[in-house]
Amino acid sequence: MAQTANKPWWLTPVTDYGPLGLFFVAYLMYDLMVATAVLVPAALLAVLLGYAIARHVPKMALVSAALVLVFGGLTLALQDDTFIKMKPTIVQSLLAAVLAGGVALGLSPLKFALGGVLAIHDDAWRRLALRFAAFFAAMAVLNELVWRTQAEEVWVYFKVFGLFGLTLLFGLAQKPFITRHWQVGDDERPGPPG
Repeated sequence: MAQTANKPWWLTPVTDYGPLGLFFVAYLMYDLMVATAVLVPAALLAVLLGYAIARHVPKMALVSAALVLVFGGLTLALQDDTFIKMKPTIVQSLLAAVLAGGVALGLSPLKFALGGVLAIHDDAWRRLALRFAAFFAAMAVLNELVWRTQAEEVWVYFKVFGLFGLTLLFGLAQKPFITRHWQVGDDERPGPPG
């Protein structure tokens, strides 16, 4: 694939999922503390790599890296895995709050983030944002339930595969809604993607 806007095709997957992949491999080879010790610098390096190559780092990547540094750092400093296990809860809760809060304030954070990809009506943006806010809130609760009631290994698999898989499935489940609300204009694509 070609490079677009000074950003090679491989950069986003590497910076988004590379640290998580390294975390998982380190967990399988050692334990949660070593995996966390690998995750913290990997998250920082992913942000630096993204900036070095594309000269831009998405805000969510910065927030996620900052939370990894804080919660991973606390986990390592205090030798208490509670902090790293709570990080997905905090991230999912923040996403839910930003989306729901934006809608409550008459803003459209989801449209701001995805407006260049999706062409749907403003009311559909509001409804889609509320759907995602509810989903992220449910994921925060689910993470809490998993790490508090299941074995550590179950939580690690849930963090690495479950959260991503459920988010992907939820996103795909929104396709009929997006298709129904697709907006066609003179300067817009003729129909929804895919």
